[in-house]
Amino acid sequence: MKTITTLAAGAALGLWGATAQAADDVTLQLKWVTQAQFAGYYVALDKGFYEEEDLNVTIKPGGPDIAPTQVLAGGGADVTVEWMPAALAAREKGLGMVNIAQPFKSSGMMLTCRKDAGVTSTDDFADKTLGVWFFGNEFPFLSWMSKLDIATDGSDGGVTVLKQGFNVDPLLQGQAACVSTMTYNEYWQVIDAGLTPDDLTVFKYEDQGVATLEDGLYALEENLADPAFEDKMVRFVRASMKGWKYAEANPDEAAEIVLDNDASGAQTEKHQKRMMGEIAKLTAGSNGALDPADYERTVASLLSGGSDPVISKAPEGAWTHAITDKALN
Repeated sequence: MKTITTLAAGAALGLWGATAQAADDVTLQLKWVTQAQFAGYYVALDKGFYEEEDLNVTIKPGGPDIAPTQVLAGGGADVTVEWMPAALAAREKGLGMVNIAQPFKSSGMMLTCRKDAGVTSTDDFADKTLGVWFFGNEFPFLSWMSKLDIATDGSDGGVTVLKQGFNVDPLLQGQAACVSTMTYNEYWQVIDAGLTPDDLTVFKYEDQGVATLEDGLYALEENLADPAFEDKMVRFVRASMKGWKYAEANPDEAAEIVLDNDASGAQTEKHQKRMMGEIAKLTAGSNGALDPADYERTVASLLSGGSDPVISKAPEGAWTHAITDKALN
């Protein structure tokens, strides 16, 4: 009888232990395909930082046909990587997206121009065709042109806006004098195509005072009201920032981890290592907590984005320090 009781107690203890150790599931939706732009999350997964926080994290790559805001709205993810213009636009339309952390301190967005197209300064934009990404990415550009007092309707002295796809062909084929690029991606496509830095004039949005926040972490307001969900996000952000700081310090290893997680096999070692080096410059200086001044700058830029701004009024409740205050202390 004593043996049976002991065995039963042992089995119960084992069952309790298994239950206590069960990790909480978290699904992260990326803004784009698997690449070093998201290295911190893959590093956190690979190095066991999420496991240390009792989290079972699934990372879902994005792509041209995947809108992170829609995935979040449909319950396909607990948290998503998104640019603030898209998140604030979605919030104004009724989707309660909240910025819970901001791993990227700086913007990587640029306008890259050919000198042989006659562009060496902003004074040369007049009567040129400029390639611009849309779907919310055009608003920093429109705000910049407004600041320069340059019309974007193709009129004399203004610029003609070319809706640019996710490549740099318009610049290479002479269809545009300038195209949108990121410091860590499309700019290097231009270089790999045969142009040199001396052939180009580059304008960083950060330097023009119109940069908006990129690659923040967003969750739904209604979910954050649940203490259990909030606790998961605290642990997720803490592990993710540990991953980001490791990636900054070990860029080549981080790039290799990204390549190991690229199911498509489309990425190359050269490009990912180069990308990670540039990404580390954008995450440097951030501990994960959103800088309110950066937020206010973003909102001001969006509100001044021409005649059809992405948001019509300053948002309320669009960000919180509640998660990072707990995660970083």
